[in-house]
Amino acid sequence: MRLKVLFCLTAIFLASCAKEVKTKDSLLDLLPPNPALIIKVNNLTNFKSELKNNSVLKKLEGFSNIQDLSGKLEALHPLSTDTNCLLGFYEVGKDTYDFILVVPSMSNLFNVDSISNKTVETLSYENTTITKYVLEGKEVYSTLEGKNLLMSSSQMLMENLVRTKNQNPTDPILSKVYQTNSLDKSATFIMNMEGNTSLLSLKDGANTDKAFSSWVSLDFTANSDDISLSGVAMANDSTKNFINLFKGTNALVNKTPALAPLNSEAIISYTFDDYQILAKNQNVYFDRVKAVDSLFNTIEEVGVVYMNHSKAVLLHSYGTQSLYDYLDGQKVGSENYQGSEIMALQEKNFITDAFTPLVSDFESNFCTILENSFVFTEDKETLQTLISNHKSTSSFSNAPVYKTAMGTMATESSLLFIADASGIDHFAEQNLTSEVFEDIEKNDFGAYAFASQMVMDNGFAHFNVLASKIGKTQETNTVTPLFTLELDTDLATQPQFVKNHRTNQQEIVVQDRNNVLYLISTDGKVLWTKQLEGKIQGEVQQVDIYKNGRLQLAFCTDNQFMIVDRNGDDVPPFKMEFEGGNLNPLAIFDYDGSKNYRFVITQGRKVFMYNNQGKIVNGFTFKEAPSNILGAPKHFRVGSKDYLVFKLEDESLKILHRVGSDRIKVDEKIDFSTNEVFLYKNKISVTNKTGVLHQIDTNGKLTATNFNMNKDHGMYATSNTLVFMDDNVLSIRGKKVELDLGVYSKPKIFYIYDKIYVSVTDIQNQQIYLYDSQAESIPGFPVYGSSLIDLTDMDNDRKLELVAKDQENSLIVYKMN
Repeated sequence: MRLKVLFCLTAIFLASCAKEVKTKDSLLDLLPPNPALIIKVNNLTNFKSELKNNSVLKKLEGFSNIQDLSGKLEALHPLSTDTNCLLGFYEVGKDTYDFILVVPSMSNLFNVDSISNKTVETLSYENTTITKYVLEGKEVYSTLEGKNLLMSSSQMLMENLVRTKNQNPTDPILSKVYQTNSLDKSATFIMNMEGNTSLLSLKDGANTDKAFSSWVSLDFTANSDDISLSGVAMANDSTKNFINLFKGTNALVNKTPALAPLNSEAIISYTFDDYQILAKNQNVYFDRVKAVDSLFNTIEEVGVVYMNHSKAVLLHSYGTQSLYDYLDGQKVGSENYQGSEIMALQEKNFITDAFTPLVSDFESNFCTILENSFVFTEDKETLQTLISNHKSTSSFSNAPVYKTAMGTMATESSLLFIADASGIDHFAEQNLTSEVFEDIEKNDFGAYAFASQMVMDNGFAHFNVLASKIGKTQETNTVTPLFTLELDTDLATQPQFVKNHRTNQQEIVVQDRNNVLYLISTDGKVLWTKQLEGKIQGEVQQVDIYKNGRLQLAFCTDNQFMIVDRNGDDVPPFKMEFEGGNLNPLAIFDYDGSKNYRFVITQGRKVFMYNNQGKIVNGFTFKEAPSNILGAPKHFRVGSKDYLVFKLEDESLKILHRVGSDRIKVDEKIDFSTNEVFLYKNKISVTNKTGVLHQIDTNGKLTATNFNMNKDHGMYATSNTLVFMDDNVLSIRGKKVELDLGVYSKPKIFYIYDKIYVSVTDIQNQQIYLYDSQAESIPGFPVYGSSLIDLTDMDNDRKLELVAKDQENSLIVYKMN
């Protein structure tokens, strides 16, 4: 689960340095005292998906210091629950951790039936029954405590838990941070910051003498390309923790990014609205008595800029005169550079004496003033670089890494840390163990931004951590991958968009070969999964069955007709079994747009029509066709008349009234192709296997046009646009485009924002093509993909997204710019 490495990154941020949602949960009381880390899991399915599909975490899979912990957690693979659970990690030896899991007990919670290599043994300890599992060589122990199941990777931990239960009160600070977690997030990480250098992978001497805080609680969110942790840090007032340096101060807007050079590797900014309070907090922090120097009364920000193995320190002031007068008396030389004075100073420890621990290991040899900030460096060249960048307005605040980081950060911070991959390497080398530093150095994090932020509040600090792929300003007429998502097994259906009625945005549904249905968010997270009995036939359709604006998903599998709601729950009575299976795709007729749906299920020759209440529509008389029905029937409306169209296996075409009687009799037999029936130019249109287009008008007149296409040709039509795909030739409104040789899907037409798009996919060479109504290629295509696409404006920004199958077990979403 890559947990330890995730917090190695957090340790970098901590070393370089909200309204509370109250919850009531007794699970915490069941954990033993002094955990190094607690993970509260609110949604196990989402949490697993976020861990599995995140590109940052994938880069960390091979880190050497997580193999033992990950191996132990594999024993929890059979766990399946939709209730909250707690996972506590305890140090049982140097660099060695075991876990305890607390979860409400229920049937099939821990099902090991499908595991072939297993042993199960019953143990007894102090009148308590403990079950020992050995699953694929991994040990896990379990026991019941009231209505909860306790599990552990360690027999010693489990026995200690049994022996000391109800004897250890919970740390009051832990109880407070525990109550701040958000139930909307899949999980919350709660870290014990005092003395857990092993968990954080901090090396000896790397800011380990005083902890950042007592506890940190961070709600976890991971999309395909970023990790976000957001929560609070707390400490006792009496403890000498880092966050207490800012107690009693307010956060300000950080000015350092606007003065740091564009190519800076990292910046750290500390702000405070009262230097006197900060200085007094420093005295407490160092347990010292030191007079507070009024020289720095106007300072409200300390910034540290890292670039090219050098660093600069900035002091931002709202009144520069007194400090300038002091520095003028300290200078031993002066020169002009691009209109700015560079002062050489004799006092080398000027900054560290005043602002440790915010600044350490720094000699203030040179200084200049930029705007209202005093800028100090150890060498003159670094200061010249800062001046040049400032003159050319090439500041870090314009860098993509900064813009990416600040996309989710508050505008005011007590502490703000932002770094690119080079900056992370620097802090890892300075603060983390050599093993972890080597692992970080091996991986290419060049495309990522890393950030942390602390905002001091009354008695605690809001805290945010981010690792995200750096956003780029997209050129127009480009197509860029938005995210990919790997499923548990191969895809069985083509991914498609469905509307989220709550956000008015689009989400994705897809089914895998194990018949699991997935609903996926706009940012690539699995919202839920639902086990079905069979493969969905055709497309999933959406209905508003209660006419209240809330949408449901409707579909047929091989032997069921189902409707499920926004949360994946069945909508009664729409889970209907059909003995013998072999159902065609679902057809839904909404004659007048009034949401009085007619659900049409066809099975062999049989026709079942249901209404919104799930009852058979008795007024529909076409209960059985003279031959097996091919595909889903279609409904067309021309003028005030309805046409219900059925293709039959005996090559006949049935065109019916609403009630099921014949509206138009078609005497000619048609050896149907595999294409659907369409309404084109107000004519019911279908092709046969030799490429002849048969059309029937509203008066029953039949015409035939021979396009001389092969048996496997593709066809799609709208009211005024006709498209064919024949071998490698795409024809749009009569205009032909010859594509590379390949094996092509059927074409598909989309009409979005008054523009027609025609898509076709070369399945053999995995290329997706997209054209307009004039047969002109859309810029940026072809792109990689291996199925027909679905196309929409997913997030309502008037830029289109498309989804398609990527690899056999993954899907990909592209954004068209």
